[in-house]
Amino acid sequence: MNFFIFASTLLLGAAIAIASSKNQKAAAAMEQDYWQKERAANNTRRKSLDDLPYIRLPMEIFPMELPADNPKVEDYRQIILALKDLPIVNFTGISNTDLKLRYGAPNISLLTSYDQNYTLLARTVQQWAQALYDSGFSDEACQLLEFAVSTGTDVSATYRLLCRIYREQGTPEKIQELYPVAESLTSAMQKTIVRILQESDQSAD
Repeated sequence: MNFFIFASTLLLGAAIAIASSKNQKAAAAMEQDYWQKERAANNTRRKSLDDLPYIRLPMEIFPMELPADNPKVEDYRQIILALKDLPIVNFTGISNTDLKLRYGAPNISLLTSYDQNYTLLARTVQQWAQALYDSGFSDEACQLLEFAVSTGTDVSATYRLLCRIYREQGTPEKIQELYPVAESLTSAMQKTIVRILQESDQSAD
């Protein structure tokens, strides 16, 4: 009996050692591939940024004075006014290495600032839309949320609130229109957002 236990222990230890060795080799290969790609990215020359998918702000949809009883509205308004003349690009889910490969290493600082502008935009639109909804301005909130979705936002609260508004407005079929955007997201939030849409669909039935 002791022999079988001993043999089983040896086999288990050997299996663990083999698996660990394979994992280490795989990790080493991945690290080598990463650094090769990073070196290539750092040597990529500057490319034109004219064809970037710049986001233009439709200023007419921003209710600059609503909700009137919310002191944060002035902050939202000032952020949007500041962003409207700045380059805004959604690079969510794209690594700096890939950005350098596509557009050149010398452009990485610019590209990072464009993406930071987008992050600020997505966050501000969500916060403003929530404030509008909480104050009874569902239509205005809906406009902002739909704009955010059109830019490919991965803010899950944006999709959750928009689904709620669609249900409350008696247009739950519009939830279906959000799936193509959600399923095309490349961020870590993609599965979460798709699940939110699925749960909203079920609630609408």
